[in-house]
Amino acid sequence: MKYGKLKTTVILSFIFLFAVQATAWHDKTHLAIAKVAGFDMWYHCAGPDIAKIKAGNVEAYNHWFNNNAEAEITPQIVLNQVEKYNRTIFEAEGHLLGAIIASLREYEKTLRAGKYAMYHLVYCAHYIGDLSMPLHNIAYDDFNKGHHQVNDGIVEDTILNEPEKIIKHMYPITLNNKKFEADLVREVARIANLSRKLGYKLRAEKRDMTRQEAYVQLGHSASLLRAVLQHYNK
Repeated sequence: MKYGKLKTTVILSFIFLFAVQATAWHDKTHLAIAKVAGFDMWYHCAGPDIAKIKAGNVEAYNHWFNNNAEAEITPQIVLNQVEKYNRTIFEAEGHLLGAIIASLREYEKTLRAGKYAMYHLVYCAHYIGDLSMPLHNIAYDDFNKGHHQVNDGIVEDTILNEPEKIIKHMYPITLNNKKFEADLVREVARIANLSRKLGYKLRAEKRDMTRQEAYVQLGHSASLLRAVLQHYNK
């Protein structure tokens, strides 16, 4: 009986852990990133968060990287996460960075098999959106838990109708066709470092993002997604 109660407690603890792991940017914010990047399937790009309701841990770990060591992100850290894509076993940190690369490998694999591949690109677009969310790139500590929901939705009420707020912060990113994945890994690491540094700043100052800070972050995601779409002629 005691073992049964302990087992139940452990299971409920894991359920609670993922219940409180927020979804990063809310739906309209994800849609706005994909839309300004020029993705013609932008209207699907909130779907990966919806999938977590039934997919559970298969999908949940793909959306965040709780960088508990507060380490600078290197390309190797990104690559080390790739093999974890869609794994269901418990993780303390998640593997958002690797999910971006892995989802594109799945896209290319599905294309080569002659099958419909676009949903893999939708997942990648969502993960690239999560990449710029500061609180998905630092430890999920008390500060993060207390401020996550507000920051997820900091521009949710207006951003889909104000695409210019993101567009003004977009910039060219070059992903060379001959070394596409290497360039992409480097850019993922760069944006992850920008995001985590803002996360540390928010934590040190005990505050939420300003809307202006959010627009800059969204510009990073939209710029990288646009570069990925251009590589695939999408």
